[in-house]
Amino acid sequence: MAEPNIPFRTTGSKLLHPVSELLGVPLDQVNFLACQLCALLAAFWFRLYLSPNKASTTIRHAVSTLLGAYFAIFCFGWYSLHIFTMVSICYCIMLKASIQNLHRYSVIAAMGYLILCQISRVYIFNYGLLSTDFSGPLMIITQKITTVAFQVHDGLCKKDEELTSEQQRLAVKARPTLLEYLSYNLNFLSILAGPCSNYKDYIAFIEGRHIAMKPLERNRKPNGYSRLPEPSPAGAIVYKLCITTGSLILFLSLTKAFPIVYIADDKFINEASFLARLSYAYIAMQAARPKYYFAWTLADAINNAAGYGFNGIDTQGQFRWDLISNLNIWNIETATSFKMYIDNWNIQTAAWLKRVCYDRAPHSRTAFTFFLSAVWHGVYPGYYFTFITAVPITLAARAMRNNFRHHFLSSRTKKVIYDIITWAVTQLSICYTVAPFLLLAVEPTFKFYKSMYFCFHILSILVLLVLPIKPNTVESQVHTSSNNKENGYIRALN
Repeated sequence: MAEPNIPFRTTGSKLLHPVSELLGVPLDQVNFLACQLCALLAAFWFRLYLSPNKASTTIRHAVSTLLGAYFAIFCFGWYSLHIFTMVSICYCIMLKASIQNLHRYSVIAAMGYLILCQISRVYIFNYGLLSTDFSGPLMIITQKITTVAFQVHDGLCKKDEELTSEQQRLAVKARPTLLEYLSYNLNFLSILAGPCSNYKDYIAFIEGRHIAMKPLERNRKPNGYSRLPEPSPAGAIVYKLCITTGSLILFLSLTKAFPIVYIADDKFINEASFLARLSYAYIAMQAARPKYYFAWTLADAINNAAGYGFNGIDTQGQFRWDLISNLNIWNIETATSFKMYIDNWNIQTAAWLKRVCYDRAPHSRTAFTFFLSAVWHGVYPGYYFTFITAVPITLAARAMRNNFRHHFLSSRTKKVIYDIITWAVTQLSICYTVAPFLLLAVEPTFKFYKSMYFCFHILSILVLLVLPIKPNTVESQVHTSSNNKENGYIRALN
């Protein structure tokens, strides 16, 4: 019999229940970790023994798909049928729908199925959410289904002059075969924790063309290379596995020591001072991050171990393995602006939102993108509180930066003082904004915000009423290079 303090809830295999009891870790988490470790080992084998030089494209697609399906079944049991059903329905749409409406029908089918599953899960578990349930893979597969649908639509229905340069590069000129579609959506590299990648990048990886697709810098031969050599991911994998190990240790220790639900505890709110409540909320949010660092960095390492994720050579002549990386931890922890934080968090989801929604919306782009992001994340009210709160705080942070930052650039001392202050404010505002995302329900969210006196809501609204929002000329010049990357406002959706 399971120990009372060890949750024995999983929709997948119970084979590792003794390990769950031994470690005191919920079984669903043990299953997830076991599958990801197996995926890591399989990825090494896949790169070494099923490389494009040794195995046909068909074999690589088939093995990748079968392993992914097995991991899904092991983790989620019969609930994995939802994953297979969604992919099957959307492939029928891919084959039968007219090319003019293919993308629309795919979005409706994928998002509709995801929403139905999320609503059912909320009612079944009554906010008692498993930490690794089948909705996670469904969310990633929804991204993939809509990504390839839009890219096929671009390739077969639109002229080059109607597309942006990025859309032209990613456009797909033929409908995927069944094996290609299943492999892209169900491959073992990303079935459990993502990330979503572009269809052409994945197919090029399977076919062995992904190295040649990354040209050297124009007029440069970094480190003497006249063409790209076969890159080794060993260094990137070791580095990312070290981060993964550290994140896992922090998650198992800090998360239990500083539960997020305590910020909405009545006794704590009534007895602790405002500063103590704010400090605990910050610490609890910091303790919650390693879970994401662990899952996303391990997923990145798994893809790299298979040879996927190579992104060319940088200006220093070093190999880059960040094509599908989902976060930059250093930039997150040292962020001195709301934009810098969200630019480096859940990067691939932000790219998906930009490519399938923001770049294509005929009007009200920001509103449409916020809505898609909120619906994609789920039906818990806390998600919507986070997105709604992020709007005024993001705009206020931008207004403050544009109106004041240039005054602190005249000396190093002033710049250091500015960076320290903005770092503290950014970290606290992120903590305040994201808390409902983890609390999930309405009642604890209102308890938390009330205990904080709605301070960041009020301050951000006051800033927007007092300060001009339009950036001045000096600030625009200072930030031209950073703003050319991607619209930072879209990153706020994640």
